[in-house]
Amino acid sequence: MAYPFKKILCPIDFDPNSIAALDIAAELARQSNATVVVLHVVPIIIQAGGAPIYIDVYPGLEQESAAKLQELANAHLTGVTYELRTNVAEPSVAILHAQKATGAEVIVMSTHGRRGLSHLFLGSVAERVVREAPCPVLTIRPHRASGESATASA
Repeated sequence: MAYPFKKILCPIDFDPNSIAALDIAAELARQSNATVVVLHVVPIIIQAGGAPIYIDVYPGLEQESAAKLQELANAHLTGVTYELRTNVAEPSVAILHAQKATGAEVIVMSTHGRRGLSHLFLGSVAERVVREAPCPVLTIRPHRASGESATASA
């Protein structure tokens, strides 16, 4: 798993910070002639009792996500070899599974920067991925002010 990486996993949730992460993944790919695997996870909706909701909404959401991924690829991955994937699952589990399934040597992903109670109740997908991934994870922190670019941390 040494640089240059040949396969880069970039989970996307379509917020501006995840798109900044995609731009960084694309630049890494251009520098090392790597493939970017772009993944969007449609989160499973959990009812108050803890059981997932099984309705016909997921296939529609997956198709919508696939179309958005293609638009992002057209706009941000010019000159880069890429794969687009969608999945319906718990996000951190899906990201870790995709890393293993694709053989990605690095994960480039955004964080939401939650703190305090929101972090306690909502958790952190990036935090779990950093803890459990068998490869390096490059995290892109949120924009703190308008016009400020995202910052990377490892």
